[in-house]
Amino acid sequence: MNKVVLIGRLTRDPELRYLTTGSNTAVARFTLAVDKQLSKEKKLEMESRNQPTADFINIVVWGKLAETCSNYLAKGRLTAVSGRIQTGSYEKDGRRIYTTEVVAENVQFLEWGDSPNRSSRNDSYDNLDNNYDNSNSSDDMSDIEGFYTIDNEDIPF
Repeated sequence: MNKVVLIGRLTRDPELRYLTTGSNTAVARFTLAVDKQLSKEKKLEMESRNQPTADFINIVVWGKLAETCSNYLAKGRLTAVSGRIQTGSYEKDGRRIYTTEVVAENVQFLEWGDSPNRSSRNDSYDNLDNNYDNSNSSDDMSDIEGFYTIDNEDIPF
C-alpha cells in the first residue's frame, strides 16, 4: 500500500505548467513544510543549531486539481494533501540524482484568504494558527465547482 497524508504550509506559490505533448495537461508543483512532532525543548535546541524543525515535501498535482491549486493556494497557506509517494532518478553531469515526491490525489485548502486573482499572492496573515476564523471572510467560492458560501448559523454543530 502506498498512501500518504500530510498537513503543512506551502513554502512558495504553486508553479503551474502545461505539458505540450498533445494532451495539454496541467501540472502544478509546490513544497509543503510539515512540522516534525518535537518537544518544545528539542525544537528550541534544533532552532539554536539552525537545524530544520520541519520536513520539506515536494508535491505534484495533475489536471483540473492542479489548476485549482494554482488559482487558490499561496505561500504560507495551511493545506492537507493525500496521495502516493513516487520515486525516480535522472543523470546530471554524469551523476545519478534520486527524487522523491508526493503525487497528490486530493488537496484540502485548510485556510482561505483572498484568491490571487483578487489581491496579491503575498498576503500577510494576522492569524496563522489552527483556529483560523474565516467567518468574516468575504470570499465567494461559488465560481468553483462544488463550493458554495454558507452562513455559520447553518452549521449544525
